[in-house]
Amino acid sequence: MKHKLYLLAFILLLIFTVIGGYSVSSTNQSANNELNFSNDSSGFVVLTDIDPDVILEIRYYSTYNFVGDRIEGYEQPTALLTKDTAIALKGVSDDLAKKGYKLKIYDAYRPQKAVNHFERWANDTNDTRMKPYFYPEVDKSKLFEKGYIANHSGHSRGSTVDLTLFDMKTGKEVDMGGTFDYFGERSHPDYKNITEQQYKNRMILREAMTDHGFKPVEEEWWHFTLENETYPDTYFTFPVNENLVDRL
Repeated sequence: MKHKLYLLAFILLLIFTVIGGYSVSSTNQSANNELNFSNDSSGFVVLTDIDPDVILEIRYYSTYNFVGDRIEGYEQPTALLTKDTAIALKGVSDDLAKKGYKLKIYDAYRPQKAVNHFERWANDTNDTRMKPYFYPEVDKSKLFEKGYIANHSGHSRGSTVDLTLFDMKTGKEVDMGGTFDYFGERSHPDYKNITEQQYKNRMILREAMTDHGFKPVEEEWWHFTLENETYPDTYFTFPVNENLVDRL
C-alpha cells in the first residue's frame, strides 16, 4: 500500500511539474509576442513632399468608406509614410509616369486609433449603412472571421499603402475590375472573372510596385507593403496630421 502511495505521489509531482513548466513557457511566449506601440512620428514624412505628383483621395478622412463616417485619427486628408517607403513609392511613380499613369492614394499610415474604430464598428452588427457598396456578399458578423477586420493593421507600421492607377490621358482612374475596399473575391489580384484589360491593369500596378521592393497581398489588388519595413515590429498611435512630422 505504501509503495502505491509513493507511486501516486510521484505521478502527481510529475504532472504538476509538466503543467507548471508549460505555464511558464506560455507566459514567456505571450510576453515575447507583445506588440510595441509608439507615438513618435519623427521617422515619418508627408508623401506629397517626396512625390508631389501623386493624387490623394484619403477615404478614411471622408465618409465614403465601409464605415460611413470619418475615421478617428484622420485629422487631415493627407498621406503619411515612413521616409523609406515614400522614397520607394516615388520610384514607382516616376516609372509609371513614363507609361502615362499617376498614382492615386486611398490610404497610407493608419493610426491604431483608426483600427480601434474599425473594430468597434464591426462589433456593431446593426450598422450596415454601407453594406450595399462595400460588403454586399458578406454578413457583417463574419468580418473578423474572414479577416476583413483585425485588431491591428500593417498600415500602422507606416510602410503600407493602398493605391490605384490614374490615367493621365483620360483623366480618370484606371478600371481595375473592382473598387477599393470591396470585401469579396473580386478584390483578389488574381481574380479571373474580369476582362482581360482589367486584369492587365492590375498587373501593371503590381509589377511596378514589386519592382521597387513592395510586396502584395492575396486578398486586395490595391494593398502593398515595403518588404524591408523601417519599423517591422512597431505600431504607431499619432494621428494623421502633417504638423506632426518633419516637412522637407
